[in-house]
Amino acid sequence: MTTEQQIEQAFIATLGDLKYTYRPDIRDRAALEANFRAKFEALNRVKLSDGEFARLLDSIVTPDVYSASQTLRSINSFERDDGTPLNYTLVNIKDWCKNDFEVIHQLRINTHSSHHRYDVILLINGVPVVQIELKTLAVSPRRAIEQIVDYKNDPGNGYANTLLAFIQLFIVSNRADTWYFANNNARHFSFNADERFLPIYQFAAPDNKKITQLDAFAAKFLAKCTLGEMISRYMVLVASEQKLLMMRPYQIYAVKAIVDCIHQNCGNGYIWHTTGSGKTLTSFKASTLLKDNPDIDKCLFVVDRKDLDRQTREEFNRFQEGCVEENTNTETLVRRLLSDDYADKVIVTTIQKLGLALDPSSANNAKRNYKARLEPLRKRRMVFIFDECHRSQFGENHKAIKEFFPNAQLFGFTGTPIFEQNASYQQIEGQEARYRTTEDIFQRCLHQYTITHAIEDHNVLRFHVDYYKPEGQHAPKPGEALTKQKVVETILAKHDAATNGRKFNAVLATASINDAIEYFETFGRIQAERQAQDPDFKPLHIACVFSPPAEGNKDVAQIQEDLPQEKADNQQDPEGKKAALTRIIADYNARFGTNHRLADFDLYYQDVQKRIKDQQWPNADLPAAQKIDITLVVDMLLTGFDSKYLNTLYVDKNLKYHGLIQAFSRTNRVLNDSKPYGNILDFRQQQGPVEEAIALFSGEKIDNPREIWLVEPAPQVIEKLQAATQQLAEFLRSQGLEPTPEAVPNLKGDAARAQFISLFKEVQRLKTQLDQYTDLEPEQKIQIEAIIPPDTQQSFRAHYLETARQLRQKQSQDTAPPEVQQLDFEFVLFASAVIDYDYIMALIARLTGQKPGKLTLNREQLIGLIQSDAKFLDERDDLADYIRSLPVGEALDENAIRAGFERFKAEKKTRELAELAARHGLPAPALQAFVDEVLRRRIFDGERLSELFAAQNLGWKARTQAELKLMAELAPLLRKLAQGREISGLSAYEQ
Repeated sequence: MTTEQQIEQAFIATLGDLKYTYRPDIRDRAALEANFRAKFEALNRVKLSDGEFARLLDSIVTPDVYSASQTLRSINSFERDDGTPLNYTLVNIKDWCKNDFEVIHQLRINTHSSHHRYDVILLINGVPVVQIELKTLAVSPRRAIEQIVDYKNDPGNGYANTLLAFIQLFIVSNRADTWYFANNNARHFSFNADERFLPIYQFAAPDNKKITQLDAFAAKFLAKCTLGEMISRYMVLVASEQKLLMMRPYQIYAVKAIVDCIHQNCGNGYIWHTTGSGKTLTSFKASTLLKDNPDIDKCLFVVDRKDLDRQTREEFNRFQEGCVEENTNTETLVRRLLSDDYADKVIVTTIQKLGLALDPSSANNAKRNYKARLEPLRKRRMVFIFDECHRSQFGENHKAIKEFFPNAQLFGFTGTPIFEQNASYQQIEGQEARYRTTEDIFQRCLHQYTITHAIEDHNVLRFHVDYYKPEGQHAPKPGEALTKQKVVETILAKHDAATNGRKFNAVLATASINDAIEYFETFGRIQAERQAQDPDFKPLHIACVFSPPAEGNKDVAQIQEDLPQEKADNQQDPEGKKAALTRIIADYNARFGTNHRLADFDLYYQDVQKRIKDQQWPNADLPAAQKIDITLVVDMLLTGFDSKYLNTLYVDKNLKYHGLIQAFSRTNRVLNDSKPYGNILDFRQQQGPVEEAIALFSGEKIDNPREIWLVEPAPQVIEKLQAATQQLAEFLRSQGLEPTPEAVPNLKGDAARAQFISLFKEVQRLKTQLDQYTDLEPEQKIQIEAIIPPDTQQSFRAHYLETARQLRQKQSQDTAPPEVQQLDFEFVLFASAVIDYDYIMALIARLTGQKPGKLTLNREQLIGLIQSDAKFLDERDDLADYIRSLPVGEALDENAIRAGFERFKAEKKTRELAELAARHGLPAPALQAFVDEVLRRRIFDGERLSELFAAQNLGWKARTQAELKLMAELAPLLRKLAQGREISGLSAYEQ
């Protein structure tokens, strides 16, 4: 097998072919700084004294990645010894190609307790900007990513106090598989299998074909001018969050296509990028690049709803603070269009405001004379970028824009273009609407990144579609509605499975406002009946949102321009609609402790959206009682709304083509393996329209796009589960063990334990997928239980977590075998959404109150439940010991249980620390104070550790050995007490 060293040498040779200068002499901090000094002095045509250079380094080196990144891209100022200012740049920021590009390797930075060696680093003008970590084929690049995260978390690392502070990008590769990601401050720089992922990228060609082989990646991505362009143009510094964002390849190609089209002045164009692919970032970057183009007078980013106007403006200002101001009305828009202020060069507005400004027949235009005032702009070069340009009303405004601005160039973004096939579309129940095609308006497609590409790249999820089959002789035909009673009963039966035990939330799309109102009342009635019959029934939290009658309210009228069904419905019995919405908002206020009013509908709508988005689990943001389970909608939320925690769409309305894809795409934002797909439960048997939409929007000449878009049917996944379970059984037999959970602790050696981790993780992944299928037949459920009975699965899960805990501690050690190093435990697969800390406390209370002979759950069963859930990985032993210590036959309430557990943990911690102190000859109070300080600051201080041993008067060598001996026992205890929170610097003592 090719060694890491051989891969490194071959890679450096490839960079040499790309005309990088190889600098084998730069191996330490002094050489790195001397080289940077020479490049800095040459670029800025200055000679610095030693004192000035030391002060320069002190002023630019910072642990704040965001601040360093700004310095790298800016003209900065520095005061020289004689008091004169020096305006300088670190690199040639006007033309990044004209910098010096160098490659160094095996750089060792010795700072404090850290002695890390970095594989390969690329320098631009002496500044380290890219770090590459290389692994052999046997090791997954994911482990290299985790290694970099560990390096960054080490308090002695070189990233905080040397020129490595300027690293912009990390690249990891095992030669066959190459990934890259942006550097960031700690809060944006974690890589774990729980809730948050570091955004990682693979490079691709303009046709979206992946470029993952290291040499091919280097040729395309690391060519000197390309790398300079990637860092200077296609990384975004997000001001509001102080973080770095890397654009994805398809976003870069789209921006380039728009900019080239404008530069060559060759007409209009549209970008077909699927829903969920980050079109706002792409349009923002295109807009900001145009802001610096002197040939362009104005760039208007046009959305078609007030809420999207607000959302887009907030997104733009998130990328660059204050870059877009609010256009409160058409008058403000006209004033900003006429302004010569640089801040007004990029404007976000709605299509409605733009239409009013150009419509001479509107009352406001007659009064305020908008069109005449805009006359000086008629011959100027204007750029219009339209978000979601598949919408109908754009066609109505297209002619006015082209007539008034004959030199304008129009660009559209859409996830669902209008083709001939979907130009005729049922927009309102019973009414056809005719659209012009996207190509009629925008001439040509400049770049494609379809849902097919996005699914294959794992940027969005596939769909699981369950076509509900009604029973009985007079069952409705496809497209016809069921009774609402039946739909609600079916949803109540399937919701927990569909949403992974309410970890996620759902939307129910209804055909009209009257239907939405009736559903709201039906849910309320049926759930009240269920609660009366069964005190343990936990009702779903139902919200409902539809626009009220406009009645002259311009904001509501503007929102309804893209809500055709709601606009039409509100013409009939507007007072009844208002009364119903008032009741719905009152119910919402009572449930969630809010104070919304119909008059401030927009604030209510924003609150609903926020709750759907903030479904973060486990209850990190909102307690379960504050979360929405299902939101009833008509048109709202079915386009342009994103939430990772929305995974299910219930459909009781007829959908076709782009409307269907838009609605389905609300469910398919990627989170982690606990959300394997977007779930659709269709109550109108619309298999035909689904197949037609997939065929139309797949965008690829492929034989069977449905195999990419849709998850496998249940029988296929059951077969895979059978095979995975069989493979696990055969492995255990090959180790001379019975294929039972109890055999796992008897596995010999880390390689065998690592193999068990991989095999059972696949069993769990398939079971998680099947658990969320809403269309399992009773016999299929029986079949799944026969393959892996629930008790067996729970027991395997408990042994998996214990084995994973042991291997995770070894993983950070240099001596860990490759099988352990490359493990990715994916604990999120082993954490139940239902079983959280509150749930366990309630169960323990119920356990103590059970009468003898009426036990529904005994102590060992409860302990088994805890030990099979990853959330309790660091507390499982404490919880088990506490449950076993509780007196028999003494009923305790939940508050007493909670207080008792906290007391139990505190006493156990004090006892363990006292025993630990005694074993190592330390005063117990001093060790207790040291541990309390580490947990409070979440920083491990090596000097304070040494102070603990000061009274023992040990020599340097003996003291070091004593410290390491103590840390072998203390480090795992600190990890447990930290309850999953990172302790900076602790990893240095776990080698």
